Amino acid sequence: MALNDVEHCELHDVHKDLVNKINAEMPSEDELYDLAELFKVFGDSTRIKILFALFESEMCVCDIAETLNMTQSAISHQLKILKQSKLVGNRREGKSIIYFLADDHVRTIIDQGINHIEE
Repeated sequence: MALNDVEHCELHDVHKDLVNKINAEMPSEDELYDLAELFKVFGDSTRIKILFALFESEMCVCDIAETLNMTQSAISHQLKILKQSKLVGNRREGKSIIYFLADDHVRTIIDQGINHIEE
């Protein structure tokens, strides 16, 4: 896409007060990187399905795999990513590992995304 195809200002007139205000509020590069990485985790429909399942109930890998009609290995791989991103937690119950949403923020992020695409 050529520059002429993109709408832009006809006059280069920077509003310094506005630029300075926004730059003062801008998160650090590390925070922005971490945020981008978090949103990448939401970029996989299998992980989204797992989160939806966990909205309903805490579940073991066997139950998640059965619910999503996938292998336990595939589910375990995705759960590892979700756990590393602090979106899910787990605990041992006997011979089972039970997975659950890490906190209510996960549901809020998904709910906001659903609201956005349904508008």
